[in-house]
This record gives sequence, structure tokens and C-alpha cells, in this order.
Amino acid sequence: MRNVLCLLILQFIFSGVCGQTVLQQTIRGRVSDKQSDYPLEGASITVKCRDSVAHAITDARGEFRFRGMQVGRYTVQITYLGYKPYVLTAVELTSGKELVLPVQMEEQYITAGEVTITAEKRKDEPLNKMALVSARSFTVEETERYAGSFGDPSRMAQNFAGVKGSADQVNDIIIRGNSPAGLLWKLDGVHIPNPNHFGATGATGGPVSMLNNNQLGTSDFFTGAFPT
Repeated sequence: MRNVLCLLILQFIFSGVCGQTVLQQTIRGRVSDKQSDYPLEGASITVKCRDSVAHAITDARGEFRFRGMQVGRYTVQITYLGYKPYVLTAVELTSGKELVLPVQMEEQYITAGEVTITAEKRKDEPLNKMALVSARSFTVEETERYAGSFGDPSRMAQNFAGVKGSADQVNDIIIRGNSPAGLLWKLDGVHIPNPNHFGATGATGGPVSMLNNNQLGTSDFFTGAFPT
């Protein structure tokens, strides 16, 4: 009699343990665009059941999968950049079969007010649109800003990169080590042999410039081959 009683007690204990077995199942699905049915890769999936929360990201085929989820009622939330959030509430997961969720998301459009876009021109951008390299523009103010310019465009240009003067008493320009004799001056499209007073024959510089900087506008300076 005592042995039978012990067996009954053990049976009740094991039956209680077996009754506490947690039932699990899989939640899976596919996220795509509602209009084109194109899979959305990288969509964020969140499933919640009471205090349990799980997260996943869709793959290149727009698919996601949660394994070993406890049966119950879930809230599923899907978010993706540029699309409206997709929420499913009270989705029931049973132990009988997997929960399959085909999700199609709608694009989200944002209506904004008028947008004005303004661009500032680079101050040294050449006036000649064909000058793509080795060119820059300068203003009248720059002829007075640089030290030692004396309002002379030639002496002002000697402050640019790759440019230097030959001597203090003249305004000859040496560009990238080339001879000043190869310099070409143009005023309103007209070639000028030497726009300087007391310049030597065949030279392109001199002690005093003929150009009045107050009468000049924004001009181009080329440190390489000029455009056609």
C-alpha cells in the first residue's frame, strides 16, 4: 500500500512538470512594396507579446523569420525608410503551424512648403566658361588688397600660386618658370603688346602700368594655356 502511494505521488509530480512545457512556433513573412511587389531589404521588424520583444531585419528577398516564439497573441510592427509604418495587432500564434505574414507597405509622401535653393558663385571662378583649369578671376579690389600691388594688376598677380616677379623695379610676371616675354595681355578681346610705361622693346612688363585699375572690371588670369 505504501509503494502504491509513492507511485501516485511521483506520477502527480511528473505530470505537473510535463504540463509546464512551453509550446513554441515560428513567425515568418515577406515585406514588399504595395505597388510593385518589389522586396524591401533592410526593413525593421518588431514583435511583442506581453513582456517579450524580438527584432529582425528583412534580407535581400524581403523575408524575415522568428524561430522558437512562444504561442500567444502578438503585436507586429514593420518600419522602413520612406514608407508608412505597418502595424498588426492581436496576431495569434498557435502551435499547430507557422504564422506567415505577407506585408505590403505603402510609400510615405511628405508635403512641405516652398523650398528656395540659392548658390553662391566662387569668387575666383573664371569669366570664360571654356577655362576649366589653370585660370581664375580677380577683381579691382584685389589689385589694392595685396601688399606691394600699387593698384597694378601685374604686381597683384605676382601673389598668386606659381607666379613671381622678376625684379622690384618692374612688373614682369614669371609664370611657372616661363619667360615673361611669353605673356599675352588682352583688353576687351584686343591683344596688347605691353600695357606699361617705359617698357623695353619686346618686353611685357615695365616700371609703371598704363592700366587704371579704377576703370577695370573683373578680369581673368591664366597660369596655363588659354582656351580657344
